[in-house]
Formats: sequence, C-alpha cells, structure tokens
Amino acid sequence: MILALLTPALHIPKARAQGLSLITDAETENLIREYSTPLFQAAGLSPQSIRIFLVNDPALNAFVTAGNRMFINTGLIMQAKSPSEVIGVIAHETGHIAGGHVSLRGENLENSNIIALASTLLGVGVAIATGEGAAAGVFSAAGQSAGLANILSYSRRQEAAADQAAINYLKATEQSPAGLRDFMSVLLGKEVLLTQNQDPYLRTHPLTRDRVNFLDDQTQRSPYKDRPVRADLVQKHERVKAKLAAFLNSVNSTFRDYPESDTSLPARYARSIAYYKDSELDKALAELDKLIAENPQDPYFLEFKGQMLFEFGKGQEAIAPLEQAVAILPKANSIRYLLIRALAESDTPENNKKAMEHLNVALQIQQNHPGLWRQAAILFGRQDNKGMTSLALAERAFALGNFGEAIGYGERAIKLLDAGTPAKLRANDLVATARLRKQ
Repeated sequence: MILALLTPALHIPKARAQGLSLITDAETENLIREYSTPLFQAAGLSPQSIRIFLVNDPALNAFVTAGNRMFINTGLIMQAKSPSEVIGVIAHETGHIAGGHVSLRGENLENSNIIALASTLLGVGVAIATGEGAAAGVFSAAGQSAGLANILSYSRRQEAAADQAAINYLKATEQSPAGLRDFMSVLLGKEVLLTQNQDPYLRTHPLTRDRVNFLDDQTQRSPYKDRPVRADLVQKHERVKAKLAAFLNSVNSTFRDYPESDTSLPARYARSIAYYKDSELDKALAELDKLIAENPQDPYFLEFKGQMLFEFGKGQEAIAPLEQAVAILPKANSIRYLLIRALAESDTPENNKKAMEHLNVALQIQQNHPGLWRQAAILFGRQDNKGMTSLALAERAFALGNFGEAIGYGERAIKLLDAGTPAKLRANDLVATARLRKQ
C-alpha cells in the first residue's frame, strides 16, 4: 500500500497494483552503505559500482542482478534481530557478485519472458525518489512467482561458494559470522513450509543442513565469533527498524509496538511518524522537535521535519530544516530534491535562484533524475527561457524512457538554443540517442 502522505523521506514509487515496489530513504540507504562498503572493499569491488535498492516487501529476501544491482527487502531489515544478520546476508550476496554467479546465470536464460523480466530488473529504479511513479521498473506478481525465481536461483555449488566468500569477507573486516549463521538457521526452520508460505530467499537460495553446519563450524572457528556489533550500528539499526515499521505498518500497530511508556529514541521517532500519518501535525512536530533539541545535527530528523511541513502546506517553514539537513549531508540527493521543491514552490526570486543552484548540484549527482528535470523545466519557464525549458522537458522524457516525447522536445530545444552552446550540443546528442533507443 502506498501511504497517502508519503514523500521523498520515505518514498514508494509503484506503477501498478502488483509488482516490485521500491523505497528511497536516505537514512536507511546510508545505513546499508555503512554495512556493505567494508564488505565490497574486502571482495575487491568498488562500492560506487554497486547500486543498492530497497524493496518494500515484508518477506525475508535479498538478491542481486546483472549490472551490480543489489536488492534488499524491508522485511530483512525489520525482522533482523541485530545488524549482524543483515551484514551477513549482504556478505553472502556480495559473494555472488564477486563470484560472477549473476553473469553466469544470464547465460542460461532460454525463455523470452525470463529475458524480458531480466531487462526490467536491469532498468528498475529510474523513478526512485522522483515522484515519477510510472517510471519505476515493475514486474507482475505472476512474473515474480515464475520468471523471477528462475532468474535469481543459484546452484548449490554457487551457494556454497558464496557462503565461503562471505566468511572470508567477514573475517577480513573483523566481524563475526554468527549473524549469517543465525539468519540461515531461521530459514532452515521454515523449509518445511509449503512453497507459497516460504520466504522468497529459500526459493532462490537452495538451503541444506550441510550449509548451516558449515556456517556454524566457521563461526566457532572465527577469531571474531564473540565480537559484538559496534554500538552505534546497533542504535542506527533500531532507529531504521522503527522508522520503517512506522511508515509501512498501520498507525495502531506503531502505537502498540512503541507505546508512550517507551521513551527510547526509536520509539519516539516512530510515534512522530505515526502522528504524521494520522494527520496530527502538532503532535508529530512536538515529538520530533524534542528529538531535534537533543540531536540538533541529526540530518534525518531535520529532513523529516521539513518533509512534514512541506506536506502540510507550510513550504516556507520547511526550507530552514531542509537547508540544515542538506548542509550536513550534501550528497543525499533525496533530501536536496525535497529542498528544491520547497524552494520552487515558494516562487520568490531569491528562492528560485537558490533552487536553481541546488538543482545544478543535484544534477551532477543524478543526471537522469526525471523529478529534477521537471523542477528545472519549471524554473527555466519562470525565466521565460523557452530553449532550456524544452531541453529540460526532453531530459525528463528521456529519463522516463519516453523517447518519442524526448525527440519532440529536443528538436524544439535545438531550434531555440544558440548555436555552439553546450546546451544545444546536448540537445543534439539527446535527440540522436533517443532516435537510436526508439528503434
């Protein structure tokens, strides 16, 4: 279900009623990056080369596809008893990437429907954090049950190799393998369930008692078997679990799981989100402002305050906390995008100028972000710059895969832009590329 008030702080684009629903959230994404970066480095992989997507699904699952894309279910994060379980699963999936299992699997694709599904997975995520839900790569429930399992399934040999690789990465990063062992042990206990009741991870990652025994043996041998997870990661994990639960579960569930008697930071965070979802802005802000007073440099609390104010029609008030959040996390494009929207909505000369400055920074980070190009078109339109407005609309259409529309706007931009300028050169390149893609 897409929450009615949901915006970029936790955004779920979804094109059809059934399919793969992706979430973008700077806090959750940065935590997963903190878990995964040392593992990627231990595997000899560039962290920047691997794109991580969050899937809005309560089931235990994680998978990788060609193009170094890793997908992690919210259910894996929310059900994990500790960060070590999520870290262990990421280590295992990293083993599949480093072992070339994804590309090898692709050589065995025979069914055209499966090949089409693989292409969808490669293109997924175009609309993350953009508000362009129709652009999100989605496959049907039927595809998930049939084609997806074929694409993502591994041989027992590949699973054993990924397990060994995960053990190596965890040792290299001086972390305990206990989390991976515990995760697999939980799944093994569910293997007796009917297929439709099993967690998806079991259907794509063959699990045997021998694998669990191997992981248990390696855990006992590890010099780091009793090393606890860093306290700050545990705290961040509990925060993210509370945040996801509050956004994705019902308000009643949140107040049941995080009652007023629970004065911990995650519980208060969850309750502020629940009040927000229940349209009780004053209560939500009162809860959140206390957290900000205690943690004035926390970018995610500031982001959420800006989000709430923006959602409830207080765009001018949203600007200050969002500017603070962006100053603390300049690479968090989802926060900057919300700031651009708040600035542009106010439509004052000063804020339009600021919005354009932030837009230029954001586009250096995400050039194919349709939401950013939409804002660019709005801002150029206010300047009565028809050439750049047309180019921005062409860029947006191209990012959405609407190549015919991109050609139309691009050709208009070519006529309006001055010869020899970088913008006109870009318009020519975009039109040529769109024509090739459209064929």
